[in-house]
Amino acid sequence: MTQRPRPADGLSLRRAALIAGISYLLMPVTFAEFFVFPKLLVAGHVEQTVQNIAAHPKLFFAGFLCHLITLMLDVVIAWALYVLLAPVNRALSLLTAWIRLVYTAVALFALMNLVTVFRLATTPDYLAAFGPQQLDAQVKLLLGEFRNGFSMSLAIFGIHLALLGYLVFRSGYIPRVLGIVLALVGVMWVANALRPYLYPSANFGFVIYVGFGELLFPLWLVIRGRRIPEPATG
Repeated sequence: MTQRPRPADGLSLRRAALIAGISYLLMPVTFAEFFVFPKLLVAGHVEQTVQNIAAHPKLFFAGFLCHLITLMLDVVIAWALYVLLAPVNRALSLLTAWIRLVYTAVALFALMNLVTVFRLATTPDYLAAFGPQQLDAQVKLLLGEFRNGFSMSLAIFGIHLALLGYLVFRSGYIPRVLGIVLALVGVMWVANALRPYLYPSANFGFVIYVGFGELLFPLWLVIRGRRIPEPATG
């Protein structure tokens, strides 16, 4: 039986669904991870990586901006999903939103390493001060800090997705299968983030593809979210 959501102050559930769905689909992080960084960051060859960044500074900065814009959209999504799922359990929906904000803060902290990488690779004074070997070592360390920090932020994001999946499953006005998919993706993100520390020999290369299952949720929000029953007034 479909539950009829209660009124939400300031934003209807249909608009919250649309805002969350569009914000999800506008995230440009995939452009950075699948196009920009593979062209510039050469695994195991930090010298070539530094040369690539120095030769294409605007492209590297575009990758940074893609991540930054994505994190800003995460804040909007946290707010919209809180409104959308508050009728299910207001306290748990608020906790879920806060966990996404914590993920955003941790990821932003990790992202700031790329600003320093950009400056090291594009400012001649740093090459003169450090020398090529020390500069390359600094860049390697900072890129590693970025990846490690971002990986740990995804563990927090996975917890958010698991809670989000539970709320979606219990909502009654969003398909339960989407809740199951979100929860499974969340568990996989947590497992992948912990892999280097708990089971380093495990192969989790498939996780990035499993993560695309999360896209089913925003697609549903944009296409079908307008049919969420409007709260009763009065």
